[in-house]
Amino acid sequence: MLQAGIVGLPNVGKSTLFNALTRTRKAESANYPFCTIDPNVGVVQVPDGRLEPLRAIAKTDKVIPAAIEFVDIAGLVVGASKGEGLGNKFLANIREVDAIVHVVRCFEDEDIIHNMGSVDPLRDIEVINTELVLADLSSLESQKEKAIKKARGGDVEAAENTALIERLLPHLNENKPAITLDMNDDERVVLKRLALLSAKQVLYACNVAESDLANPSQNACVQTVETFVHEHLGAGICIISAAVEAELIDFDEAEAAEYLESLGVKDSGVSLLIRATYNLLGLASFFTAGEQEVRAWTFRKGMKAPECAGVVHSDFEKGFIKAEVVSCEDLVAAGSTAGARDAGQYRLEGKDYLFKDGDVALFRFNN
Repeated sequence: MLQAGIVGLPNVGKSTLFNALTRTRKAESANYPFCTIDPNVGVVQVPDGRLEPLRAIAKTDKVIPAAIEFVDIAGLVVGASKGEGLGNKFLANIREVDAIVHVVRCFEDEDIIHNMGSVDPLRDIEVINTELVLADLSSLESQKEKAIKKARGGDVEAAENTALIERLLPHLNENKPAITLDMNDDERVVLKRLALLSAKQVLYACNVAESDLANPSQNACVQTVETFVHEHLGAGICIISAAVEAELIDFDEAEAAEYLESLGVKDSGVSLLIRATYNLLGLASFFTAGEQEVRAWTFRKGMKAPECAGVVHSDFEKGFIKAEVVSCEDLVAAGSTAGARDAGQYRLEGKDYLFKDGDVALFRFNN
């Protein structure tokens, strides 16, 4: 299962967000036995409004959503790249995750002291990005020497590594993350081999006060962050309110809905954050729907039918014949499986079919 690491400076709402994610949206242990891997790792359900209408069509009581892992990464301080504070642990944890959710403080509160003395989201972003870039520079200098030696011996992969390292070093020295370097598809393959921290996809979670949740556009910090990360980092943002999440933890479903309505919203932003992170990881969902259960299966975008069949069971991939597929939208519009078949919405797809988000599938295979 792919992981997203939650990072941020102290007192930005990072831990509150993680606790809310893992306490209010935690995956059921019956379906995901590895839910309690570690106190700082949580398996979280991916909210998906398509599951309920599919459940009604399938006439089942069992629904299993897709899930992803969130990791609460150790706090960072200036100098982390040199091992300051929990720097080594922070960088090691970042290296292990597949994408980053960077929580940025966009609220004022005299009772919650910012460790750098004031609320300045762009400065906070730069602090963490700088530490990642500095760690990458150190890593590349070490990799460069080894790659050059191997390239001289005719190692093609080492030669490719060397060429990209030569392009990356001046880019990083300008304090620009590796992911922002203009690269072709072949170079992006090489980039993955270099395992750089600043090459990971990032979603910026703007943590606002509860009073700003309904109208985040009125928050100057949010606007500043959105413009900066879009123009300079090619990244997106998501609005959350950790303060609201902290309140919701102890509410039942009815109380939570009433509280959110009083704020003028339907969600604290965390559901959107989960879905945005799922997309950031390059993931999508297809469904199986029957009397026993309706289930969302996670696949990487770009996977073909046999690979998706293997997500359900390895035997399905080995003996794959065809996939009987209908889009969730068409199935729900038809109102039933029989109705979708009568309308000609179901189709048989072969080994080269690229699965799409929202496909409902039945796999045919040889035992």
